Amino acid sequence: MLIHQLPPKPDYFRVKIWRRLQRLGAVAIKNSVYVLPKNDQTQEDFQWLLREIVEGRGEASLCEARFVEGLSDDQVEALFHAARGTEYDQIAEEARRLSAMPLPDGQIDETRRTQLEIDLARLKRRLAEVVAIDFFGAPGREAAEGLVSGVEARMTGKNSTLGPDSVRTFRREDFHGKTWVTRKGIYVDRMASAWLIRRFIDPDARFKFVPPKGYRPQLGELRFDMFEAEFTHEGDRCTLEVLIERMVIDDPALNPIAEIVHDIDLKDSKFGRQETPGIERLVAGIAMAHKDDENRLARAAAVFDDLYEYFRRKSS
Repeated sequence: MLIHQLPPKPDYFRVKIWRRLQRLGAVAIKNSVYVLPKNDQTQEDFQWLLREIVEGRGEASLCEARFVEGLSDDQVEALFHAARGTEYDQIAEEARRLSAMPLPDGQIDETRRTQLEIDLARLKRRLAEVVAIDFFGAPGREAAEGLVSGVEARMTGKNSTLGPDSVRTFRREDFHGKTWVTRKGIYVDRMASAWLIRRFIDPDARFKFVPPKGYRPQLGELRFDMFEAEFTHEGDRCTLEVLIERMVIDDPALNPIAEIVHDIDLKDSKFGRQETPGIERLVAGIAMAHKDDENRLARAAAVFDDLYEYFRRKSS
């Protein structure tokens, strides 16, 4: 926890310190009180910043806090999620803008191609910076990574994960008896993906919920909807859409479910189905009422079972 007081002048110094705090990924819990999760790197970062504040004729102190009065651990973590989630949303929006631009064609467009490459490089660098300070695995990372990688694949012509004719597919029976691993705190895409896995791929599938960073899969484990996962966002498709396509699950009732999950997860209103707001409220209610991921999964599975039966009857 960094507690500081800055001199009223000069203004540039106050802006400089604020920007440094943003780059470190610190979040404010009160005026002039900022927090970071405790590790060697964050301690060193705050110590350098403290020194900079003091040299600028401000006051600062650094302390280790076991708890913050008035805030639970979950609430503090939610502050980090909100900060990084906003940044991931901005990156995703920029990636969509680049993806919508026509690709340059021919020598006459060389200047525009160069500018697109510069914009993509800048976006990738920004994504890497946000990932580095995403201490608790904020929602939105997989979507942002998928959209940025989709832009890169489109610009380089490497569309192996994007075009419907070139997508690699699998036999569902080859995935029986596996343990499926994803991030703790499951939400809509992970809920729906886990439901799909048990209903259409392996009814006896086991699930493991792990921290968002640093996990290395063991023999017989598959990751989904997390960094470097075997199944995660690709281009502008959420993990559920990727699983349906890769596993060649041809069921018309799944299409509207995938569209609903897509719009809730990616927040782009691509499909605009009338059922989406109601399902979003149901999912949010499950997440608020149940901290345990197995309980969340059980409650969410019941919702998606009912939704599937509803769309199955409509399509028959």
